[in-house]
Amino acid sequence: MKNNTSILPQKSSGKLLNHLGLVAGMYDELGLGELIDSLIPQDEEQRIVSIGQAVKAMVVNGLGFANRALYLTPHFFQDKPVDRLIGEGIEAHHLNDTTLGRALDDIYDYNPEVLYRNLASRAVGRLGLLTRFAHLDSTSFHTDGRYPDNGSEEEEGVVQITKGYSRDHRPDLNQVVLQLICERQAGIPLLMKSLSGNSSDKTDFRKTVQAHIDQMKNDFSMEYLVADSALYTAETLRELSKILWISRVPEILSLSQEIIHAVAPDLMKDPERAAFSSLGTEYGDVRQRWLVVYSPEAYQRGIKSVNKKCLKLSTKESKQFEKLCKQDFACEADALKVLSRFESRLKMLSIHDAQVVALPRHKGKGRPAKGKKPDFYVYRIEGNSAILLQERIRLLERKSCFILATNQLDCEELSDTELLEVYKDQQKVERGFRFLKDPMFMASTLFLKSPKRIMALMMVMTLCLLVYAALEHRIRKALDINNETFPNQKGKPVSNPTARWIFQFFSGIYLLIIGSTQQVVLNLNEHHMRLLKLLGRRYEKLYSGNG
Repeated sequence: MKNNTSILPQKSSGKLLNHLGLVAGMYDELGLGELIDSLIPQDEEQRIVSIGQAVKAMVVNGLGFANRALYLTPHFFQDKPVDRLIGEGIEAHHLNDTTLGRALDDIYDYNPEVLYRNLASRAVGRLGLLTRFAHLDSTSFHTDGRYPDNGSEEEEGVVQITKGYSRDHRPDLNQVVLQLICERQAGIPLLMKSLSGNSSDKTDFRKTVQAHIDQMKNDFSMEYLVADSALYTAETLRELSKILWISRVPEILSLSQEIIHAVAPDLMKDPERAAFSSLGTEYGDVRQRWLVVYSPEAYQRGIKSVNKKCLKLSTKESKQFEKLCKQDFACEADALKVLSRFESRLKMLSIHDAQVVALPRHKGKGRPAKGKKPDFYVYRIEGNSAILLQERIRLLERKSCFILATNQLDCEELSDTELLEVYKDQQKVERGFRFLKDPMFMASTLFLKSPKRIMALMMVMTLCLLVYAALEHRIRKALDINNETFPNQKGKPVSNPTARWIFQFFSGIYLLIIGSTQQVVLNLNEHHMRLLKLLGRRYEKLYSGNG
């Protein structure tokens, strides 16, 4: 008798892998999860998901660029290979808001800033980064939800969610401030600090210097602190006596304006060529070296803004002078006094051939009889106005030039050229802030109701930036060492692709799960495979069948 049983097809399912394997691989390569689990005490028998794995899930979610809020993390992972990305035995429903919320509570109890500093120290060590220069900056994030009134009693160490100066131009919303110190090579944050929404950079930069500079020198061998003009106050500079620093000099400082006007004519002889000049000076009882820098790009931007400002101001002052010339005065002395006061306030105009004339006046209505003597005289101002070209030049000089300052007086230790290059790298920390504020990032707007959890979440946000910057650095370094390239958006080979582009390039990669034993990764092409091979076995395994 024939056996009519047929072989049934095995059940299969697809999971979206995309670039998330790269994120998970870098998190593991840096040993972040294992370090978190070794530092924060936890009852492993009571947890399916460790704190290190919960943080990993939030980082993968944050760098998934799916615009999913924290409490929607289980939804984010529903169509992802969770056990491959986060850990064996972990499923999407395990990553619920209770699990993640408890992890944030544990992070706050440990101290988010201390935890992050330990993680950053391990990351820069494993990546072999030099941390001679560190860049300081801050930004604000607006928050959703209701928080205790500002008048309520403040809890020590907990940020106040409140209104303040908004970098997002949303002063109507409550906010919290994030301060970062980043290394120069990859832009990885070395230190993060959550601050109240109404904090001031000038004050808080000084507090950071007082509290953390010795630590930064010991933990990261930092030599130079680099910051924008908020660092440059007499009081803060005196606090920086233990470390070398680089800062932009505030434009409103009268001494800086005087020096720019003295040096700019020589620097701007060729408007199309960048130039700089250094000199020694003293400010806040601190001897320092100033570098006056002329930028052709700033000059081109300055021409438009200065011309617009000059036209607006000169038009306004011309109308004011016309109005003044129609005003009657009781005597010549009064007219001259008002004219003198008016001229002292002018910024764009100068008055020429000014004189006071007496105009006869008669009482009564109608035309006076011929030859009748005037009953009295009134006095009016007459003259011509002209635009002050010198003032326009001075405005253009201030728009085209800026000053960098450092207390490193030895040009052999830090040349003028290197000083300028180091300050330009301040944009790396600013780029990090733009990344965190990307609408697709998980925490572009904060939503948690507890300020303590917000402080912990800001640590996780900064960790996302660390993983992103580390991955970009590793990819570029691997390409450079092996003399390899990767196609950019236009298909041209480059050796410095952005991590964002790499993420987009890895979109559409699926893990096909057949039955209970077989797994196949779909849609990998030669460029994917070559990059994964350069990154190493850890990454190849994440994108291999049965990985």
